[in-house]
Amino acid sequence: MRARLATAGDLPAALELFAALNPDDPVLDAAHAERVWAQLLAQPGASVWLAEEQGRPVATCTLLIVPNLTRGARPYGLIENVVTLPQWRRQGHARAVLDAALSTAWAANCYKVMLSTSAREPGVIDFYRRCGFRDGIKTGFVATAP
Repeated sequence: MRARLATAGDLPAALELFAALNPDDPVLDAAHAERVWAQLLAQPGASVWLAEEQGRPVATCTLLIVPNLTRGARPYGLIENVVTLPQWRRQGHARAVLDAALSTAWAANCYKVMLSTSAREPGVIDFYRRCGFRDGIKTGFVATAP
């Protein structure tokens, strides 16, 4: 199984995936979604990875590589929005997009890649560990908009 980079034409599939990740999010109007999608795909250091099944995107993650002046000026990576459509879970699709994102980060000389999750299920946490992420190294904090 392999992953590929998302393109402008993948917006409908991406919106379906993101709705599976956050079902309570408001539905974006088409013009706004297209503007934000184009901005994301054009953002330097950003990549959106998709895994497909039967020609349809079924899993995704977003990687952002951030320039950095510490650690010998090596960048770091952030992975967000990891999701697989429910009917395609536990088949290697999320692993494929995470492997692609991590390979990209390592090729860019990132010294670390961070991923945060709101999932609390032991299976999800164990999955991220099997993908090479380690917990207990740093303490993460999240500030949310008022």
